[in-house]
Amino acid sequence: MGTIITVALIIAVIGAGMILIHRLNAQHEARIAAFRYSEALPGIGRPRGRNRRPEEPARPEEPAGSPTADDRDQGAGGRG
Repeated sequence: MGTIITVALIIAVIGAGMILIHRLNAQHEARIAAFRYSEALPGIGRPRGRNRRPEEPARPEEPAGSPTADDRDQGAGGRG
């Protein structure tokens, strides 16, 4: 009698494991279907934007009263 109960328990545990694995696979397949890994045909589709150049950084404003670049090029001290 004990052997029959043991065999029945082993079969029940195997069945529960099969159901669990089946449900986990279905959940995983649903996640894969929702996530798009790549384009259908590489090279066709959205442009990659390879030729985009970064914008020039803004030059900081010089404080009032400071010499400008033109003043510095001519030199200070009256030499001209």
